[in-house]
Amino acid sequence: MKQINDQSLLLYYLNRYELGAIFSDEVKKNLSLYQFHSGEILCSKGDTIERMFFIVKGKVKIFTTSIEGKTLIVRFKTPLSIIGDVEYVKRTNIFNTVEAVTEGVAIGVRFEDLRKMETNQIELLQFLLEIVTQKFYTESHATSLNMLYSVEVRLASYLLSLSSDGEGSMFHKEMRTSTITEIADLIGTSYRHLNRVIQKLCMEEIIQRKKGTLYIKDLPRLRERAAGNIYE
Repeated sequence: MKQINDQSLLLYYLNRYELGAIFSDEVKKNLSLYQFHSGEILCSKGDTIERMFFIVKGKVKIFTTSIEGKTLIVRFKTPLSIIGDVEYVKRTNIFNTVEAVTEGVAIGVRFEDLRKMETNQIELLQFLLEIVTQKFYTESHATSLNMLYSVEVRLASYLLSLSSDGEGSMFHKEMRTSTITEIADLIGTSYRHLNRVIQKLCMEEIIQRKKGTLYIKDLPRLRERAAGNIYE
C-alpha cells in the first residue's frame, strides 16, 4: 500500500463511516491514508503487523494457505472492513493473507497509538466487538458453503463475490490454467471438476469464455445458481 497525503479525503472517510467517534483527538492526528491496487497483497499470513487498517473503498479477498500450499477462501470484504483487528487484540502475526480485488483506499492507525489512547476506549472496544462478531458469522458461512454445497454453487458464489461492483456484472478474468487451478484451490475442488463446471455454465450461456477470458453473461441466472450464497 502507498501512503497518500490528502487530509480532506481522510476527513471525508472518517465522517462517512462515523469513525471519528472511536478515536481520541490525539489518535486522529496520527491517522494515515493509504491507496492500494487490484492484485496487490496487502498482508501475508505470518507477517508482523503494526497497524490496523480500515478499508473504506474497494474490495479485498481474504484467504488462508496450508503447509502444502493449498489455499481456501475465508471471505471477501467491502467497506467498512478491518485488517488487523484480531491481531491487535491477540498480539499475534497476520492470521490470513489479504489481497486486493479492486483499487481501494484504507485508513491506517498504529497499534501503539490505540493502546496509548486514554479516551474513547469503550467506543473502540464496542466497535471491534461488532466487527469480530461479523467476521465469525461470515467465516462460519464460508466454511459451510465449502463443505455443504456443490462446486457449481461455490463457483457461482465466487464469481459474484469477486465482481468489482459487488453485483457480478463487471466480473471478467483471464482463464489461464494457473488461474483455474487457483480458483479450484480457493473453493475447495479439483482443476478438472472446476473446468467441467465452467464448461457447463458456458453451454448454458450463464457465463462466457471469450479469447481466454471469462465473463458473466446472465447475471440473474448466475445468482440463482449461487442459491443466495456469497463469500462475504
